[in-house]
Amino acid sequence: MTIAGSDSGGGAGIQADLKAFAAAGAHGLSAIVALTAQNTTGVTAVHELPAEFVVAQLDAVFSDIGVDAAKTGMLFSRTIVESVASFLEEYPVTLVVDPVMLASSGAQLLQDEAVDALVGRLFPLATVVTPNLAEAQALCRQSAQALKPELAERLVELGAAAAIVTGGHGDPVDHLFDGHEHVEIPVERLEIAATHGAGCTHSATLTALLARGLPLVEAARGAALAAVGAVRHGLPELGAGDGPVDVLNVKGRT
Repeated sequence: MTIAGSDSGGGAGIQADLKAFAAAGAHGLSAIVALTAQNTTGVTAVHELPAEFVVAQLDAVFSDIGVDAAKTGMLFSRTIVESVASFLEEYPVTLVVDPVMLASSGAQLLQDEAVDALVGRLFPLATVVTPNLAEAQALCRQSAQALKPELAERLVELGAAAAIVTGGHGDPVDHLFDGHEHVEIPVERLEIAATHGAGCTHSATLTALLARGLPLVEAARGAALAAVGAVRHGLPELGAGDGPVDVLNVKGRT
């Protein structure tokens, strides 16, 4: 299940998550927390849904279909973060927390006053958190010189059971720390202007693979491969900005 915002451009958010779930062989469920007016160049508006309606979506799915694993993406506000956390405290599940703070265009997708709630309420419920390098530095209040291993350790100190720090410059690796062991996961860096939704695709694939019972390290490797493949087959010709990834490789089908 994905608990996140909708991207009207179809590149990230709920739309990217559901495609990644399908590509990983899982049936996708969703609880939408906000609607965005968004395309390849940026986010022009955000409409937050009432917290009561978000909880109603969660209750409808958990009470009937059931959830093997869930991920959170864009949660936007402190009210939404706390409402989702309160629900998941009552219905614990394998949980991937992707702390989406900024869109690739730079638009703010998590309000400043929601950050402490995200760390204090959701991190302790998380099986793994998956920030990119910039998000990890912001969450840990570390400088741009902070390295992925120390950031991953700090994220675990903040309450998460494990952390994967992705992206950034320097060595092309995702860095996993599970509270005991550090694991570097090499990733291929591609020069393609079609990375919109890569982070969502990574965390959603990770969620689906965990739901299917894979160990965390194996699921993390699979998520990295899926994200790279989605960028490789991305759609740079769509829109005036950074195009969407294509985890289903639709353009390669006849």
